[in-house]
Amino acid sequence: MIKLHPQLEKDCFVIGEFELCTLLLLDDANYPWFILLPNHEGITEIHQLSETEQQQLMTESMFFSRCLEQVFQADKLNIASLGNMVPQLHIHHIARFKTDACWPAPVWGATEPVKYKDDQLAALKTRLFNWFNSNREQPFNASGSARK
Repeated sequence: MIKLHPQLEKDCFVIGEFELCTLLLLDDANYPWFILLPNHEGITEIHQLSETEQQQLMTESMFFSRCLEQVFQADKLNIASLGNMVPQLHIHHIARFKTDACWPAPVWGATEPVKYKDDQLAALKTRLFNWFNSNREQPFNASGSARK
């Protein structure tokens, strides 16, 4: 795993590793909000990855998107790479619901973050890891740490 940008380090839990990307969870229980972080220093844009890495990023993103749909039964997935505040290439994957606090508007800055409690984090990780174990198309190594 590469060194996280200070903002990602402050705001996220490390969940584990795919072949190319580290999977992060934003510490905001308002939404299942995850981040795929390609493990390359100095990359700010997808086109800076090799073609093989671009394909691997898409494969991991689509695999994880299926996970979000099936685990959370989301009404919509928001997937975006902005980088305005954190230049390190990272791709947001947010499960959205018609009942969430700011539907249908964007989530950025819309509500105060609600920190995950330890039991909520453990339950979320269990749901994800169970799905990953049942769907092994992409290798995934879980992180050993429960907190940031």
